[in-house]
Amino acid sequence: MTNPAARLAGRREWIAFTVLVLPLLLVSMDVSVLYFAIPAITRELDPSATQQLWIFDSYAFALSGLLITMGSLGDRIGRRKLLLIGATAFGLASVGAGYANSAEMLIACRVLLGIGGATLMPSTLALIRNLFQDAKQRGRAIAIWSGAMTGGIALGSVMSGVMLNHFRWGSVFLINVPAMLLLLILVPVLVPEFKDPAPGRFDLLSVPLSMAAVLPVVYGLKEIAAEGFEPLYAICAGIGLAFGYVFVRRQRTRDDAIISRALFQGRGFGAGIGLNTLAAFAMMGSAYFTTQYLQSVLGMGTLEAALWSLAPSVVIGAAAPVSAALAQKTDRAHVIAGGFALAAAGFALIGLVGTDSLWLLLTGAGALASGIVTVMSLVSDMALGSAPTEKAGSAASLLETGQEFGGALGMAVLGSLGTAVYREDLTGSEPAVRETLGGAVATAHRLGGPAGEQVLTLAREAFVHGMQYAAWGGAALLIAAGVLSVALLRGLGAPAAATAAPAEAGEALVH
Repeated sequence: MTNPAARLAGRREWIAFTVLVLPLLLVSMDVSVLYFAIPAITRELDPSATQQLWIFDSYAFALSGLLITMGSLGDRIGRRKLLLIGATAFGLASVGAGYANSAEMLIACRVLLGIGGATLMPSTLALIRNLFQDAKQRGRAIAIWSGAMTGGIALGSVMSGVMLNHFRWGSVFLINVPAMLLLLILVPVLVPEFKDPAPGRFDLLSVPLSMAAVLPVVYGLKEIAAEGFEPLYAICAGIGLAFGYVFVRRQRTRDDAIISRALFQGRGFGAGIGLNTLAAFAMMGSAYFTTQYLQSVLGMGTLEAALWSLAPSVVIGAAAPVSAALAQKTDRAHVIAGGFALAAAGFALIGLVGTDSLWLLLTGAGALASGIVTVMSLVSDMALGSAPTEKAGSAASLLETGQEFGGALGMAVLGSLGTAVYREDLTGSEPAVRETLGGAVATAHRLGGPAGEQVLTLAREAFVHGMQYAAWGGAALLIAAGVLSVALLRGLGAPAAATAAPAEAGEALVH
């Protein structure tokens, strides 16, 4: 229920919210913006194979490794201040990347973009938490925020293709600059400053510990998804988990911990983090297959595949606002469980896809994405609403770090399951064909004629078979997540922190 004492946001707050969504859209777009640009970058900068991988991955690693630190830092120095610092860094790094004249310079700028992105993401979500004190309005705002984040990843690849049809590859980075300038002009005018009035000391040792916990796990899971299971990648993830144990112990025993224990006093916070991680698992796990299906099974070009991948976004736009409205009228646990059920149904439809089932795939992907965005928007609102207002930055960073873990784990687990089935179906084929579908396509083109067609047909059937197994596994997981959400969240109404009176909520507001 909405506390009648909570101040309703007006036009100014909603305009400020619109400005805050802009950096989120750009940060999420930068995850996929290089998909089309890499051939042109390769021709001009001539990166080695290792450098090419780092051009892709350095952004995501810097982003995921610093989210926890930046969320806590924003609580201490001010979320608006950190947002402006991050926007400046993101804009300057975009200029550097756009005019990079070597692979090393581009990698360095991608790292700086990731650092800037790590300041922007928790700052925007935390500021939304502070701008909207009314639970109903905040739920609507976070629903839009979740949809923008999901849509930005799909939009990035399409925007990249459109820009490269008219400009050089650096334009995919330079497009960020006008948006960041607009942010730097409007945010000081529209968005008030918020910070923790009594943050305590900043635990510097927790910064490298948090990075040592996050980065090896994300790296190991990504490599398992891309290359298959290798002991080295498993050891890498294990090292990260060991550092994670040390990091958690430190946070539980120190008064100046960068993750406050007060965050977990609300019933919905820990459950929200866990359910959000499961939702990200499903989202990225499905994306691992759908992009390959469009390009390598249906034979679409990259731009055509990217445009078709936007089709599910049509229904995503309605899913989050509808779910937010439903959560105001009924037990949110049931709405969250319904989101998981809808996503599971989407996975089930993908489990029925054959080698020529574009519309069935898009329907399944649309249902899956709608269900996941429903879950993400509601659990994000629940977790932020249950957190103390002065710790909103830390709460937002934990949500987003959970998403990074969940996405990497989804690609690793579901990708490994699909790959195992693919390779089992192609036992006896030459190594390049059995390794990946991309290798099979390259081999088929090399062979040509009936022999190439036979290789391609068998590989496509094996890939679809593996995708079906992964989809049914994902559906089973989401059904279990729906049951878990009811068990954990039943009867959980609007969090107390979300319905605080203006005088109470204003303690952390600094004009």
